[in-house]
Amino acid sequence: MDFNVKKLVKDAGAALSRVVQMTEETLGTSEKTELDAHLEHLAERGNATKMWTEKILRNMEAVLTPNPGNRIEDFFFEKIDKRKPNRLSNLEYVGTDMIEAGNDFGPGIAYGSALIKVGQCQQRLGQIERDFIGTAANCYIQPLRKFLDGEMKTVSKEMAILENKRLDLDACKNRVRKARSMLGQQSESGISPEVLLDQAERELRVAQSEFDRQAEIVKLLLEGVSSSQAGHLRCLHEFVEAQARHYAQCHAVMQDLQRELAGLSGGSYYTTSPATTNALENGQDRARVLCNYDARDPSELSVMQDEVINISEIPDDDDYFMGIRGNQRGKVPKVYLETLIIRH
Repeated sequence: MDFNVKKLVKDAGAALSRVVQMTEETLGTSEKTELDAHLEHLAERGNATKMWTEKILRNMEAVLTPNPGNRIEDFFFEKIDKRKPNRLSNLEYVGTDMIEAGNDFGPGIAYGSALIKVGQCQQRLGQIERDFIGTAANCYIQPLRKFLDGEMKTVSKEMAILENKRLDLDACKNRVRKARSMLGQQSESGISPEVLLDQAERELRVAQSEFDRQAEIVKLLLEGVSSSQAGHLRCLHEFVEAQARHYAQCHAVMQDLQRELAGLSGGSYYTTSPATTNALENGQDRARVLCNYDARDPSELSVMQDEVINISEIPDDDDYFMGIRGNQRGKVPKVYLETLIIRH
């Protein structure tokens, strides 16, 4: 392999000069060209956008794929353009175990049958969860990652170039100041101070032009970063819609499971908790709410679908039960309630 020794020495010298220059700026012994206020503001907003996008993306990935080992594995498969492994979710593992246990205990008994039904429900929930994770990755995670790997990397690269142009500009300004201070003195190089000043001023004009051009490039890129938030907002809406569908599907599956379990052994089955025992001793029964009911006046009780409340008969009133929920009491129409059989 051929090495250009002169180029290596020149690059090393330039890098060392910049380190010295930045150190002097930090110590306040050298002047530093500041960016204009608008560009500074855009740069601050761009940095904030990058920081928060990285944080949201990292946390979202952790929510959708809690296992860090799985996240690393998925990242590896993405990099080599291979399909991700189709692994089961925790819910599906639980569901599989429940189904096997139910079959072992016997599907003909109540507990075995319930285990099988609950296990099948967990498997459905696991599939719904997997579908949601895939949708969320497509509509939200991938656009954010593409933004960071594309626009923000370009901005970071151009910002680094701008910083180098700024260092070059300040170095030229220092040479001009030094050349002006040498006017009227004998130059050690044998070149007249006037010639050195003219050369330094030409280099300064070139450096200023390159700095201004690069500043405009960075400004346009940063303005594009600000406008990209509109796209991120659309992605966020899509994610929220996907999440709402996910929870609605889970709720529907759980409601179906509750109805199936309530139908086991010919009716609803409830263990008698202390609250239920107290209700029975006070002549109260239990009832499940068939659909939402909003109280029309203070004498009535508002109830929600599938809620279970205590009830008692109201003398001389065949249309209403007295509903009891903790310290709350009020009338509830009988047509909204299904009386439950409590078994000890």
